[in-house]
Amino acid sequence: MASLNTCTTRVSTLPNLPTCQYALTSPFLTLVPPPTHQHHPSLQTSKSGLILSHNNTSSFGSLVKASMAASAESTETTTTKPLSVLFVCLGNICRSPAAEGVFRDIVTKRGLDSNFNIDSAGTIGYHEVFFFFSSSLYICIHGNLADPRMRAASKRRGIEITSLSRPIRASDFKDFDLILAMDKQNRDDIMDAFNRWKFRETLPEDAHKKVKLMCSYCKKHDETEVPDPYYGGPQGFEKVLDLLEDACESLLDSIVAENGSIFNS
Repeated sequence: MASLNTCTTRVSTLPNLPTCQYALTSPFLTLVPPPTHQHHPSLQTSKSGLILSHNNTSSFGSLVKASMAASAESTETTTTKPLSVLFVCLGNICRSPAAEGVFRDIVTKRGLDSNFNIDSAGTIGYHEVFFFFSSSLYICIHGNLADPRMRAASKRRGIEITSLSRPIRASDFKDFDLILAMDKQNRDDIMDAFNRWKFRETLPEDAHKKVKLMCSYCKKHDETEVPDPYYGGPQGFEKVLDLLEDACESLLDSIVAENGSIFNS
């Protein structure tokens, strides 16, 4: 049990656990490790949902209201919505988490953290596993860490990859402004998913225009796709990072140029 990333159990009250934080995934309470980055003293977000800090002194009801207010679009607010970028590969354990890490690193170095929401996903949910034990206890793993070879190669370049894998979902077409596919098959799979989901969910009609190939932003390399390094040797992971660093630099330049009013405010 200790090796599981997340433990979810049906409860009626919040337990007093000094080393955990609470993720609200109604009607269950998910216990997750505290996130690395602090975006707000009492409210944070992660792939597993809204996280409520255990040492917050506000009432539970006020926290829920605050989270709803933070996520709702208000005509009265002057806060600019962060630009959302999603990187997608097959399993979300090699290329797309590396792209997320590289882009996040570049954005941070330019001091633009507050302007972006950055995430990654896979076209399959192979690495997201759920276990059901009984009517009163649920155990689930929200995803796997990136391939250790990719994490090691990235770390040698000063880039930390800490995200957990997850599959792409219909809401991503509403939540993200740009969806970057690592190769043409990924792009086709993303579009196939969109064409299925649009008949049963309300999605933006032009959502397909958000999907682009990662290498379309490369300036120093001629490759049209980011190759999957999973079955290759160490050089394959280095090649992926070379392509991603090239593409991500150009991607950020392009976003800043097209949204000058946001970054100059």
